Amino acid sequence: MAIAIDLETKKKGTFSKYEIFVIILLAFIQFSVVLDFMVLAPLGYHLMPALNMSKADFGNAVAAYAFSAFASGLLVAGFADKFDRKKLLVFFYIGFIIGTFLCARANTYEFLVFARIVTGLFGGVIASISNAIVTDTFQLHVRGRVMGMIQIAFAASNVLGIPFGLYFTRTIGWHIPFLMIVAVSIVAVVVVFAYLKPVDAHLKIKSDKNPLQHLIATVSNRNYLVPFLATTLLATGGYMLMPYGSDFGVHNLGISEENLTYLYMLTGIATIAVMPMAGALSDKVGKYKVFFVGSVASIVLICIYGNLDVTPFWIVVVLNILLMSSIMSRIAPSQALMSAIPDQKDRGAFMSINSSVMYLAGGISAFIAGKIVGGKKGGVVENYDILCYVVSGAIIVTLILMFFVHKQVEKKIAQHKKV
Repeated sequence: MAIAIDLETKKKGTFSKYEIFVIILLAFIQFSVVLDFMVLAPLGYHLMPALNMSKADFGNAVAAYAFSAFASGLLVAGFADKFDRKKLLVFFYIGFIIGTFLCARANTYEFLVFARIVTGLFGGVIASISNAIVTDTFQLHVRGRVMGMIQIAFAASNVLGIPFGLYFTRTIGWHIPFLMIVAVSIVAVVVVFAYLKPVDAHLKIKSDKNPLQHLIATVSNRNYLVPFLATTLLATGGYMLMPYGSDFGVHNLGISEENLTYLYMLTGIATIAVMPMAGALSDKVGKYKVFFVGSVASIVLICIYGNLDVTPFWIVVVLNILLMSSIMSRIAPSQALMSAIPDQKDRGAFMSINSSVMYLAGGISAFIAGKIVGGKKGGVVENYDILCYVVSGAIIVTLILMFFVHKQVEKKIAQHKKV
C-alpha cells in the first residue's frame, strides 16, 4: 500500500496525523544515526588517551565510518528501488544497532575502527532511505518544511545526546553513550516495524533493468552529475571540523570539560529553533536563497572561529551558536532541492548514490584533516585555521554548483506544468 497525500491537506498546507507521525519517526531515526556520528567528536577528548590513539588515528576512525558507508551506498543503490522502502529501513536500522553495540564493546583502536566500519555499512544508507520516503510522501512545495523538521535531529543530538553522553563518559565511561544509542534505536525500529505503512508506489513502475544496470544508468545520468558533485562538497565541513571541535575547544579556546557540555547544549537549543525556520523560509522565499545566505554567513563565521585563541566562554557560545545555525540552515533547502532532481523510478538509487558520494567525500576529508592538524605539548590543535580555509573554499564552490541544481529544478518544474 503506497502512502497517498490527501488533496485537502495539500491545499491547506497542513499535514495529516499520519504524515506528522512519519515526520516525527524519521526525525527520531535521524537523531539516533546522527548522534552515533556526532557523539564521536566530543568523545575524542576521552577516546584518544583511553585507546592510545593519535589525532591521525582518531581521524582514521571517523573516516572508517564514511568509507564503509560509501561502499554500502553503492552496493545498495542498484537494489534501492526494487524493494519496499519500509523493509529496507528496518533491515539497515537493525544492522546499525548491531554496529553501534560493537562500538560500545571496543577496547582497542583496531576494534573501534572495525566497529565503525560495521556501523557505516548499515547506518550510512539510512538517511538516503529516509529521504526517499520523504520524497515519496510529501510534495516539493512543503518538502523544505519537512526536511527542516526532520533535521531537528542534528540539533537534538547536541541538546540531549551529547551533553548526557559527555556526562556519563566523565562519570562512568565512554562506552555508555553508544549503549544509550542502542537502547533508543531498538525502540525506534520496533515502532517502524509496527506502525510505518509500506512505501512501495515506486514498485508499480516496471523496469527491465537488473540492479547493476539500474546502478550504472543512474550514475551515468547526466542530469544527476552536478547534484552528486555538489553533495560531495557539502560533506566537507562536518568531517573536517567537527571531529576536532572538542579538542580545539578545550586546548585552544580554554574551555573546561564541564563548559564543553554546556556549549553543545546551548548550541543545540539554538539550532532546534533555526532548522524548522530555515525549512519553512526556504519553501516561502526560495530554497536557493536560504542556502546562499546560510553559506555566506558560514564562510565568515568559520574563518573567525578557526582563528580564535583562548577566548571568554560567552563569546565562544555566541560564535558557536551563530556558526552552527548558519551551517545547519543550509541542510533543509539543499536536501529539498536534491530531492526534486531524480525521477520516481530512480529515487532510491539516486538517494543511495548521493549519500554514498557524501560519505566518500567525508572519509577523504576526515583523512586529510587528520594529516593537517597536529599537536603540541598539552594537546593544542595546530592548523585548525587551515582546515577552516579549506572548508570555506569548498562552500564557495558548492554555492556555484547548487545554483545549477536550483536552475535544473526550476526547469523540471516548468516542464512538468506543461504536461
